Amino acid sequence: MPELFDTPMGLMILAGLGGIVLLAVALMLMGQSDKADPMQKFSDQIKPGREQPVADKARLRRELGREIKALDSFSRFLEPENEQELSAARQKMIQAGYYGKNAVRDMAALQFVLAVGGLIVSFLLAFVIMPEAFEGTVALAAIMVAPMLIGYYGPKRWVESRAAARQEEITAGFPDALDMMLICVEAGQSLDQAIQRIGREMKASYPALSEEFVTVGEQVRAGRERSEVLKDMAKRCDISDITSFATVMVQASTYGTSITDALRVFASEMRDKRIMRAEEKANLLPTKMTLGTMMFTVPPLLIILIGPSVVGIATELNPGVVGGM
Repeated sequence: MPELFDTPMGLMILAGLGGIVLLAVALMLMGQSDKADPMQKFSDQIKPGREQPVADKARLRRELGREIKALDSFSRFLEPENEQELSAARQKMIQAGYYGKNAVRDMAALQFVLAVGGLIVSFLLAFVIMPEAFEGTVALAAIMVAPMLIGYYGPKRWVESRAAARQEEITAGFPDALDMMLICVEAGQSLDQAIQRIGREMKASYPALSEEFVTVGEQVRAGRERSEVLKDMAKRCDISDITSFATVMVQASTYGTSITDALRVFASEMRDKRIMRAEEKANLLPTKMTLGTMMFTVPPLLIILIGPSVVGIATELNPGVVGGM
């Protein structure tokens, strides 16, 4: 038995068994999290208008404390322990459009489940379903490690790509939103009303930008300061144009300058910036097409130019072969 674990196959079997044990522990912890809410249980058992014995109340408080500690340990198992890392993870999930309170925990749980599931699937493929296809050490190590890495880093890559696509959509639609905001303000609406109108009107064309403006409008209606709400929007989006817009609006509100003039100048700058971005992409297009041009144009051109010479040289060196043809 000890000689078995000295071989690569034995180590792979041991790793697979360890993954199964980890999956079982995770399922147990998730089962604990799926229990009824401890606060709801406490409120159901202590009904208003009915006196409970002191011993029963103490027992219920102890049970409540134990269940809350179990949930806390489960959250520490899934979420980063460092506050800075947790804040960065929440910010990344918000940038990707996931605003849920438990988004970071769900993301970590998904990575863990997919990684362990990939390890179990690779274990079954390598040792149960197709053992003859993975006889080599390299192939066996690849099939054991690759699904686990894909399961762990796949969700993270998905969140990053979603955040990048969302930022690109917000950047593309922001100049149009500023033009619409300027029109609304010049028509007599307040800035808050203009923001709410933009959130409704741009829902079909730019959903991500519309969602951000709707969030700003709801927070302002709830009583928060507009400057703080705009700063939070800039932090959520993490785009230089949104940050500049928030700074301009805060300064205009602080120093009492005209918001209409500030919007007019800033909207003009955003339009010019969008034109510059389009020109930059157009200037990069010939460089990107160079490789394709060389791959699909140069080989046929060489065949046309050098082909007759090659045929002539072959005829001079082997006249009998050409004459026989």
